[in-house]
Amino acid sequence: MNYRHAFHAGNFADCFKHALLVRLFAAMQRKPAGVFVLDTHAGTGAYDLSSDEATRTGEWRQGIARLLAAEPPELADYLALVRRQGGDTTYPGSPALLRAMLRPVDRLACCELQPEDQATLRRRFAHDAQVAVHARDGWEALGGLLPPPLKRALVLIDPPYEATDEFARLAKGLHTGWRHFTNGVFAAWYPIKHRAPLRPFRAAIEAAGIEAAGIRDVIAVELFLREPLDPARLNGCGLLVVNPPYRFETEIEPYLAALLRALGDREPGEGFAIERWADE
Repeated sequence: MNYRHAFHAGNFADCFKHALLVRLFAAMQRKPAGVFVLDTHAGTGAYDLSSDEATRTGEWRQGIARLLAAEPPELADYLALVRRQGGDTTYPGSPALLRAMLRPVDRLACCELQPEDQATLRRRFAHDAQVAVHARDGWEALGGLLPPPLKRALVLIDPPYEATDEFARLAKGLHTGWRHFTNGVFAAWYPIKHRAPLRPFRAAIEAAGIEAAGIRDVIAVELFLREPLDPARLNGCGLLVVNPPYRFETEIEPYLAALLRALGDREPGEGFAIERWADE
C-alpha cells in the first residue's frame, strides 16, 4: 500500500478518532488495574505539519488548527496532550498520545510494517520499557498478541483503507481479536464516504453478535461534516467500539458536539450519531 498518513495528519478524522481514543483510555483507567494497549497500525507516532506532505493537502488547517483555536472545554484533556506531545508544528499520532497517558502499570505495543515508519517509531521509543514496537502485520497481531499478559486490554484498529476489501478484513479482524480476548475493549476507526460499504460491514458485525457466544456489546459512534453521498470525498468517519467501558456510551455526546461545533461548516447532513449495533 502507498498510503502515508503524513498527508492527512491532524485532519478532522484524526481529531475525532484521537479525542474519542483519549476519552476511551481515560475511562478504562478509572480502575487501578493495568491496561495492555495494542495499536495495530501505528505509523510513525508523530507528524510534521510543516512537511511537504502536510503542506500539500493542508488538511490539518480544517482539523487540529480549528480545535486549538476554539479550545472547547470538553476536549481540554485531548488538546493538552496534543500541545504537550506535538508543540507548534507537530501532530502526535496515536502511539504518542497513548504513551503520554500510560500509568506505570500500563503497557503499549505498536505494530508497523512500513520499514521507514517502523524505524522512526523504534527511535521514538528506544529504551522505553513500557512500549514495544513490532515489525508485524497488525491483522496478524490481533491473534498473535492477544490475550495479553495483563488482564485488561484496549485495542486500536486503524488501517489505511486503501484495499478494496478493508471493511471485510476489519470485520474478520475484530472477530479474531474478540475470540482471543473476549474481555478486551476494541476501537476500530472507519471512513465514511458513502453508505454502501458500511452495510455489509454492519451486517457482518451484527451476524457475529447473533452467533452463539458471538461478539456482544458494540456501539458505533459517527461524525458527519456533510451528507455521505460523494464516494470520492471523506464526508465523515466512525469509531466502532466493542465492550465500551461503563458510562462511555452516555458520556461522549458532549465531546461529539464540541468536535462538530469546531470542525463543521454547517453543510447539509452535518451531525453525529451514537448507535448500538449489538446489545450486551
